[in-house]
Amino acid sequence: MLWKLVAILLLALSAGQSQRMPMDVAMIQYFQTRLHELEERVVRCDQDLQRSNQKMYDMSTEVRGQLRSMSTLRSEVEGHMDNLAMRVDRVERDVEYLQNKIPDSSIVEIEETVLEQEVKEAQLKRKAMIGQSKECSTELASIKSQKIVKKAGSTLGSWMKDPTKGSSKIYFFSGMMNRTVLEFASLKSFTSSGSSGQVRAITLALPWQGTGAVVFHGFAYYHHAGTRNEVLKVHLWNGTVADRALLPGAGRMPAYALTPYTLLDLAVDEMGLWAVYADPDLRGNLVVSRLDAGSLAVEQTWDTSCKSVHAEGAFFICGILYVVYNSPSGGRSSIQCLFDIHDTTLTEEVPVIFFPKHYASHSGMQYHPKDKQVYAWDDGYQTIYKLDMKRKSPAT
Repeated sequence: MLWKLVAILLLALSAGQSQRMPMDVAMIQYFQTRLHELEERVVRCDQDLQRSNQKMYDMSTEVRGQLRSMSTLRSEVEGHMDNLAMRVDRVERDVEYLQNKIPDSSIVEIEETVLEQEVKEAQLKRKAMIGQSKECSTELASIKSQKIVKKAGSTLGSWMKDPTKGSSKIYFFSGMMNRTVLEFASLKSFTSSGSSGQVRAITLALPWQGTGAVVFHGFAYYHHAGTRNEVLKVHLWNGTVADRALLPGAGRMPAYALTPYTLLDLAVDEMGLWAVYADPDLRGNLVVSRLDAGSLAVEQTWDTSCKSVHAEGAFFICGILYVVYNSPSGGRSSIQCLFDIHDTTLTEEVPVIFFPKHYASHSGMQYHPKDKQVYAWDDGYQTIYKLDMKRKSPAT
């Protein structure tokens, strides 16, 4: 070290000048002390530098983490903006449609009482039109039989037969969140162990959530995973999104308490496409909406007296909602509540309809209008319930 070299030089000088020994020793001691102090300062400076480097590294790590968070937040904001732009575009289309439908106020001047009367007449005509859109002179009497078709896929899911006239295709939605749908040519190919050549895997552009998906006229309708109340209409030929819409008031709680992963349940019957969800503002009672299968527009909405508590699923037959209940620990399912949009069925006089014994609880139930059967997912078992129908007795 530097102080040692200085000490050696001082010693050399002191060797030639022995007469000045006491003074030289004092000088050497002085220089040694000063050099030792300098060395301690250098050590402290080195330690301070290391601490500063560590602080800079920690700060850099924190900044990188914040940048990553900002990038994620930016992606979320961009997603929300895209969704908002889509909704604004849809509202603009709806406004343009309404503007084309509403006559010019400067030309048409109607008194308020006359207008109210016309609105009432229009509502009555609409109700009559809904009732006459399909021939539905029968209603559910009992569950005639049960057939366990197969055990495949997850314990949760839904499956159904395409209700399109002349179609025999089976669609298989396994799991409570996925984006792959299996299409089988027929029920026979679905049950056959060597049916790999008769099955087609369809990858959807966006995943579904819950077990409320349905197939109707070549499209899959389902709740878009990760959203509260967005319904998607997707081409089953190529998996692309054909249309999308937000269902007002839906998605704030599970549609059925025993299937908490299903916020929206879609259904098909002789009258078309339906959506079922629970409304916390109605103390958890179910709400049903009739949807336009083409545009996903809400045509009409009804509040029901059927509760979501202890419910595990539901299905529509001729505009009547049949709600299936069970116990939280599992048991025998039964229909204990129904809602008729036409008010032609005395719901208080309908007896409880029990299902045959099954494994645990249903996670998905879809009705086929032509076959008069319910395709149910029973704890991983694909089950078919054949229904016994009776002629409807109009309410008085």
